Amino acid sequence: MQKPIIFFDMDGTLLDLAFDDLIWNTKLPERHAQTHQCSLEQSQNTLNTFYQQHNHTLCWYSSKYWSEKVGVDVLKLQYEYKDKIATRPGCFELLKQLKAQGYRCWLLTNADCAGLQLKLENIDLSPYFEVMISSEEIGYSKEFVEFWEILQQKYPFDPQNACLVDDTTPVLKGAEKFGIQHLITITQPSSGRAARHVLELEYPAIHHLTELLPLLTKLNLENKDVDVKTA
Repeated sequence: MQKPIIFFDMDGTLLDLAFDDLIWNTKLPERHAQTHQCSLEQSQNTLNTFYQQHNHTLCWYSSKYWSEKVGVDVLKLQYEYKDKIATRPGCFELLKQLKAQGYRCWLLTNADCAGLQLKLENIDLSPYFEVMISSEEIGYSKEFVEFWEILQQKYPFDPQNACLVDDTTPVLKGAEKFGIQHLITITQPSSGRAARHVLELEYPAIHHLTELLPLLTKLNLENKDVDVKTA
């Protein structure tokens, strides 16, 4: 039985979401207030309204869109704080072990192409992935079944023999609706926030990324059992 392809989210899964929290919840409101000469509270209210309007759409993840919308160069702002970009616990340890064990790994991110490039310039994930895709290239964010349909057309894969690791429930739901067989989430996407309780999450959850390895071993055994039963 062929090993499952492992689909990894980037921000909040492999990388610490604390960087994105810093940019969008702290630095952008500060810069927006300076630019538009208003109070920080006014900026926070304005931005939060915009965020709620575009949550889980492609616009939500677009640096270009937000730069035009709020009058602040959001990509430049991210580059100013690029030293804050960091991995989550066990990131490279897991990726090295998966590569050594012959797993195929794909990076699937809702970050726009410019955001993906920024992250890869600072954390070199590319040696571990055969496919690296921004949802901007697909035309739909990962929350939508259409993302998975178009991805499969571009890069054929078997949903029944694939595993997605992602910190965002709506993304996992979209993948589940498409037919991705194995779904795993993250207990603490951001080191700046408290961990989510496993019992409060709808999918099996891990903290240290190497906790994925025994789960994959179990998946491989289950797949072999299916082969025996259908032989």
